[in-house]
Amino acid sequence: MKKLSAAFALAALAMGVTNAAALDRRVTINNNTSYKIVEFYASNKGSKSWEEDILGKNVLPAGNSVVINIDDGTGYCKYDFLAVFEDGDELIKYDNNVCELAVFNYTD
Repeated sequence: MKKLSAAFALAALAMGVTNAAALDRRVTINNNTSYKIVEFYASNKGSKSWEEDILGKNVLPAGNSVVINIDDGTGYCKYDFLAVFEDGDELIKYDNNVCELAVFNYTD
């Protein structure tokens, strides 16, 4: 019986690791403000600096949305977001759990 329990526990642990690694880190970013988002950054909690601008040469116009895959290959679920708006304002939102978060809204 102990061998069966140990085998079951090992299988459950392996499934948990697989499931954690397979978590969906895609987040819909809704720009419900009056300004374009001209830069967007998402850096995992272990990073000491902002990563590259995810939008690149694109912008996220007011009233529009974009789906972003936040997965950077590190396995982190917690990310900080930085949005830079066309008027120069910056908004940082900390500790966003992208493994659970499907939608993130920016509003005026």
